[in-house]
Amino acid sequence: MGALPAIVLVGLAILSFGIVAWQFLAARRFPLHQRVADHRDAPGITLLKPLKGCDAHTLECLESWMWQVYAGPVQVLFLVQDPADPVCDLVRVLLARHPNRDARLCVFPELVGVNAKVSKLAQAESLAVHELILVSDADVRVPSDFLANLVMPLRDPAVGLVNGFYRLANPVTAAMRWEAVAANADFWSQVLQSRMLAPMDFALGAAMLVRRKALDQIGGFRSLADHLADDFQLGHRLVKAGWKVELSPVVVECLDAPSGWAAVWAHQVRWNRTIRVCRPAPYAASILSNGTLWPVLAAVAVWFTAAIPDPWAFRLLGLFAFFLLARSWMAQSLAARLAAIPGRPHSAEGWVFAMAVPRDLLGVAVWAAALFGDRVVWRGVRYRVGRDGRLTREN
Repeated sequence: MGALPAIVLVGLAILSFGIVAWQFLAARRFPLHQRVADHRDAPGITLLKPLKGCDAHTLECLESWMWQVYAGPVQVLFLVQDPADPVCDLVRVLLARHPNRDARLCVFPELVGVNAKVSKLAQAESLAVHELILVSDADVRVPSDFLANLVMPLRDPAVGLVNGFYRLANPVTAAMRWEAVAANADFWSQVLQSRMLAPMDFALGAAMLVRRKALDQIGGFRSLADHLADDFQLGHRLVKAGWKVELSPVVVECLDAPSGWAAVWAHQVRWNRTIRVCRPAPYAASILSNGTLWPVLAAVAVWFTAAIPDPWAFRLLGLFAFFLLARSWMAQSLAARLAAIPGRPHSAEGWVFAMAVPRDLLGVAVWAAALFGDRVVWRGVRYRVGRDGRLTREN
């Protein structure tokens, strides 16, 4: 290897660190966990909760919605496809515990699209009695003041949808911890970096609060029933229709059953392939933000090829070591900040420091696997994803 390739790799290492530092600063500026004191504006909300199956955390997550301290009326619809689904028994327990809540279990055996989750949402849409419709995944646990804070950005009549960040709250295996670095340190900081370049034109699916008239304007949930990235499509179509998408500073938590490397790998490839379908060019360019790959490659080039003479070579090796340490520290700092949810105990997330570099290195393989191919596995079903993000079931 000559001097030019080594110099290029050194430049990419410096560029990647600059991007990671930019993401860190964007995240530090955001008023995460900020609460509002004025809760007088409390319009009615219908919560649509699509469910399939359950685990040890499902009841806790669902019940967190029943304990909301909110001045306005709230309707809760738990949506299932199969009346024999074991989650139905959990919902019945929940309804018995909270008899004064406007909540019920709804069964929709019909499929109106390939995306089973959105199919349930589309059929439940007509049952919503309030102007604001909230969609949330089954594994999401929320603080008791979540609704009171989530509605605040809707005081601006131009805002059509409000969403927020989520945290993987129980990474109990090494594989889950590796994945948690991506969500708890990298993803939310990347979203804020993107928002500095252009207004947000997508939505994050853990919890999305949308105006009914905005939803009707884009054809309702039924128009999304064949898409893999229904949350992205919802936000994107609303922005194209003239609405704004806003971020709430209140963080929710996702509680998942323990999973190993095979399940985490499959989930990460599906998630990354979803991003690639939605944003092909930015996804391809995202490899430049890998804060470990480029310093490591540059160090190898400098050390083993003697392309750069001493003492510059040793100075550069020291710089690359600093990049790796700074990358790990920034990841730990961001993960700890995301975990600092008021009223909940949290750790310093010290394990993130040790997991950041392995996350980046294995992340290269995930990036490459998602870059090619058009098939995903979702809840045991194999799909082909078209260029427009539409799903075709294969089995």
